Amino acid sequence: MKTKEDMHQIGEVASRVGLSLRTVRYYEEAGLVRPSQRTDGGFRLYGEEEIERLQLVKQMKPLGFSLQEMGQLLKARDQFQRGEPGDASYERALERLSAFAVAAMSKCDGLREQLETAESFAADLQRDLRRRKPAKTPA
Repeated sequence: MKTKEDMHQIGEVASRVGLSLRTVRYYEEAGLVRPSQRTDGGFRLYGEEEIERLQLVKQMKPLGFSLQEMGQLLKARDQFQRGEPGDASYERALERLSAFAVAAMSKCDGLREQLETAESFAADLQRDLRRRKPAKTPA
């Protein structure tokens, strides 16, 4: 059982993960993470497992995964971690996680292509600026 000393309030969690309080609450409302406990005053308390889930969601966001896909990945990950090799649910989870790994690599490849295009564009602009920069006139 987690003790309250092992738990973190939402502000600390948001800061640690690099998300806003609003975003953490949004992911909670979307069912991607749930506080492990609440204080007597009703404040959310999160453990390391919930923090890890938020970090995973944060990593998926820039790759363009939807909330639904994030939920599917988290569910598959939970089944994988709880299961045993040979169990049907474990094998399905393994297959699903493998598909997400392939999708993530594909999305990374797309981002690399976009970055190359953006860097080329920025370099072109810099060259244009250097070519057209007016010569300084002596005073």
